Amino acid sequence: MQQAHVYIEGRVQGVGFRHFAKVNAEEVGVFGWIKNLPDGRVEAVFAGPLDHIREMVNRCEKGPGPSRVDNIDVTIEETDEEYEDFEVRYY
Repeated sequence: MQQAHVYIEGRVQGVGFRHFAKVNAEEVGVFGWIKNLPDGRVEAVFAGPLDHIREMVNRCEKGPGPSRVDNIDVTIEETDEEYEDFEVRYY
């Protein structure tokens, strides 16, 4: 399985970005997780078919209404990890 390890920079905390990602991940059909980082970025893993991953990254480039995405760093990698769903992590 493939996954994208993603770091999103900009005004992405305190604007509903994690909830936005969870709703969209379930709609697109990707698995993994998302969390806030202490430096103000958001980190996420999107796992699934490559076209689904690309769609999820495209949606994150826009983000929810009050957000502002300045940069997205995406690394596509192979993984053996299996995710059951898409979760918001708080640690």
